[in-house]
Amino acid sequence: MEFFELHPQNPQVRFISKAVDVLKSGGIIIFPTDTYYGLGCDLFNRDGIEQILSIKNENDTKLFSFICSDLKDIYKYAKVSDYAYRTMKHLLPGPYTFILPAAKVIPKKLWSKRKTVGIRVPDHSVTLQIVKELGNPIASTSATTRLGEPLTDPFEIKNIFNSRVDLMLASRTMSFEPSSVVDISGEEPEIIREGAGDVSLFR
Repeated sequence: MEFFELHPQNPQVRFISKAVDVLKSGGIIIFPTDTYYGLGCDLFNRDGIEQILSIKNENDTKLFSFICSDLKDIYKYAKVSDYAYRTMKHLLPGPYTFILPAAKVIPKKLWSKRKTVGIRVPDHSVTLQIVKELGNPIASTSATTRLGEPLTDPFEIKNIFNSRVDLMLASRTMSFEPSSVVDISGEEPEIIREGAGDVSLFR
């Protein structure tokens, strides 16, 4: 694994470009977000998705979230109602995962049983720069232990995933709570998980 520590305020562009090159070549990266570290690959890299499931000892029902760069990007990969748009415009970028109906461009293997997907636009410049330079979302899951326990120390993460991941970008400017998950795919919002984001708007 290549391992790079990023400057918290001014992340080095060359390291972001290295991460993008790895993703474009079919590799897997670990990257900082505004919540946990993410473990991800290019959205359309089916072999990479299978590899991530193997790394985390998960079955093929594991749901990934898709990290997009902005609201315009979300429209390409999910069906967005007027209510969903207003909600996301108010809260994103931020520590939320919004459940939305999947667009047809998303590989069906990544749909939930209800044909929905989880969309994220994290409030972290490194993540957003990677996605913008890549040109499409990252299919992502949290970098946790095989028991699902969160990992917050970048050097511990490096040691655990070292031989199974191609590159890691480390940053210490993070919150160590999961994202709040809110389903806005139907007529009424539903709080699935309360995490780092304020969900009082949905009560």
